Amino acid sequence: MAGYLTTHVLDTAAGCPGEGIELVLFKVADGQLAELTRATTNDDGRVDAPILAGEDFVPGTYELHFHAGDYFRRSGTALADPAFLDEVVIRFGIAEGDAHYHVPLLISPYSYSTYRGS
Repeated sequence: MAGYLTTHVLDTAAGCPGEGIELVLFKVADGQLAELTRATTNDDGRVDAPILAGEDFVPGTYELHFHAGDYFRRSGTALADPAFLDEVVIRFGIAEGDAHYHVPLLISPYSYSTYRGS
């Protein structure tokens, strides 16, 4: 079985999926970021396909950058200038090249959390 990476964004302040959030996946190597892919969450707060899979899914350190501030501005949420949370960055490691890694984001204008989901 080949490994793959997925994500899911939930707006905990509004109690709904985080629809239309742009995210960027980077591979971290030698202190440098290499962009791998960009995606936008659908109406369920998910990306329609794995954001990393197949031969590109290899052990290493990665970062997901979520453009949460843009999402909150579009939704009409009043944010300070600058926003407390504008871009949420989650750095995580993939140790198993044949596993499913799910990195969800629970977001509000002033907090976020994540975990390794299933």
